[in-house]
This record gives sequence, C-alpha cells and structure tokens, in this order.
Amino acid sequence: MSHQTSAPSTQPLLQPVQLGALKLPNRVVMAPMTRARASNEELAPTALHATYYTQRAGAGLIISEGTWVSTDAIGFINVPGIYTDAQTAGWTKVTEAVHSVGGRIVSQLGHVGAASHPDHHGGRLPAGPSAINPHEMSFTPDGPKDSLTPRALSAAEIATTISTYRQAAANALRAGFDGLEIHAQVSHLVAQFLNPRLNQRTDAYGGSSEKRAQFLFDVVDAVSSVWGSDRIGIKLSPYWNHGPAFTADAETLDEYDQLLKRLNDSNLAYLHLLGPEPDTGTDDTLTAFTRYRAHYHGAVIANLGFTQASGNEILERQLADAVSFGAPFIANPDLVDRFTNGHPLAADNRDTHFAGGAEGYTDYPAVTGSA
Repeated sequence: MSHQTSAPSTQPLLQPVQLGALKLPNRVVMAPMTRARASNEELAPTALHATYYTQRAGAGLIISEGTWVSTDAIGFINVPGIYTDAQTAGWTKVTEAVHSVGGRIVSQLGHVGAASHPDHHGGRLPAGPSAINPHEMSFTPDGPKDSLTPRALSAAEIATTISTYRQAAANALRAGFDGLEIHAQVSHLVAQFLNPRLNQRTDAYGGSSEKRAQFLFDVVDAVSSVWGSDRIGIKLSPYWNHGPAFTADAETLDEYDQLLKRLNDSNLAYLHLLGPEPDTGTDDTLTAFTRYRAHYHGAVIANLGFTQASGNEILERQLADAVSFGAPFIANPDLVDRFTNGHPLAADNRDTHFAGGAEGYTDYPAVTGSA
C-alpha cells in the first residue's frame, strides 16, 4: 500500500500520495499514450514533446508514451525511442521542462516483439517468445499491416533484449526522469512471454506460468540494477481481450493472480493495472480491482475508462492509490485544475491523435484562469 500524506478534506483524487520513492501532490496520473509526433529520422523527442508534457505537468505524475528500448522493439511509426544519445538528449529537454514547472515524469520502456512487422526492420521478421503469429496490427510507413509469424527469440537474443532494457534504464536516468515504468500490458513483448498461447518455449522462459513470467522478472532485475526498485512501476493488463491469443479466461486471470503475489517481493513503486473493458462479459471494474487488491499489497494505479466520479470512488473504496487518465488529458492539459474547480472537460479531436504536428497535440487551451 502507498503512504498517504496528510491533506485537507477534499476529493480523493486531489489528495497527495507517496508511491515508493515518488511523492505526488495529487493522485491524478497521466497515462502513457502513443501520439506519434517523433517524425524525424532519429525517432527523438522534440521541442513539441517538451511543450506537450509541460502543459500537463499539473498531473500528480506523468508517465511518458511507451518508448522503444532498441530498434528491434519498434512496431509503430513516429514513436520515440530511448536507446541513442540523440533520443536521450531529446528526453533530457522534456524532463527539464516538466521539472521547471514542478512536475514529475517517469519513462515507460516498451518493446512490441512479435506484434511488429518486417517493414520496421529492413525486411527482417520481428521476433517473439515463439514462432506464433499474435494476429495483431502494426502501423508501418505504408499504413497498418497485419503481423506475420515471427522468429522465436534464441536464448542469446533474450539476454541481449534484457540488456537493452538495462541500457534504456540508464539512458532514462541520464535524461533526468523521476523513475521508470515497464510496459508489460496489452499485446506487446512482455505480455507475449506471459501468454501460454504465444509462449510455447521449453527452456527457462516457458513451460509453466512461473517460467513464462521469468522474462518480466529478469527485466525488473536489469532495470533495478540502475534504479532503485522504489522508482520502478509495471503496467499489466490481466483482463485484456484481443484476437485469438489474448483472452481473459479463468486460467489467465488465475495466472495473473499468482504473478501479482510474486511481485509483492519486488519492492516496486507501484503496479499500474488495467481494469476490464465494459461489456466484455468479464468482471466489472470494482470486482477486478478488489481481486487485484487481494493479491497485491503494494501501491496500485488504476487505469482504463475512469471519470472524475469513478476515480474518486475507487480511491474512496481503497482499491487503488492513484488513478491514471489517458484520453481526458489530450484535450484538457489542465485536467487537475478542471477537477479542482468543477470546470467541464473539453472534447478531443480523434482525427488528430496520431496526425503529427502541433494540431490536436499542443493547441488545446487551458480554462481561462487555470494554472
């Protein structure tokens, strides 16, 4: 559980909280969102990224968009990385800008694994835990394309991949981030290793739920060798339903229950957990987070579809310690001020989510009079 600092009586979302070593002035977290604005050959963040994140620094914590840990990690166009000096320099300008206005920002480290496409890798097949097509979609320079049957990672390639997470963690530290989040959700590489339909290995990384989780634990160990574990979070999506491979059935949920129990020993800053999507025939949000809380005793950031009212409710029920908001932050850079003062939320333009440039990215105004 998190350490709750004293605060005046107010709505729970606006109360301070401590997640590991991260001290947050409020519990409104900006969720990681791919916005496809790194439209340069280096895949480096630019001054536009610095403006975008700084505008939203009123959040208790900003979690960056998922950033590639290597060229092999790439699966979508115009998403920045954190594996080169140029990328690290770009992120340094972002963190300096966010810190200059009193914000906090952590770097989310990502790798899409088998959900990528050869168009991102000079014609080479992407690699995953096993040579099994995840049946996902990759956004390539020529538009969206279906994933193919990948190569199976060799033991040596797994070791190399883990080392890229370690180097990315070192780059994030050098860039001035306040911590890290490991992207282990939806259909990307870590989730592929956890999935028995996509991971049919017979070595140390497959064959049982414990062995399928070994890749994640090795990544945690790698980044913890650079950062203290109390500045590291993990984002997981036990209820993710997508395509033939990802099904939130009883067996899958039970395996995630066991994973959450094991993660109690990792002394993390937090787990960032997605609830179920509505109308999928699985548990409702409160049931899901009650289940999470029964197995994981550290700090939890709740994610997926929360409103101000439902965010306050889940905090009041003590089923989470903070709540992350994605889409509401797109058109409402001053989201915390709007929650504080009761201002209505602006609507975002979906056509500009991944369009590139400032339109629909940094041109959403704050409410007049908001900080």
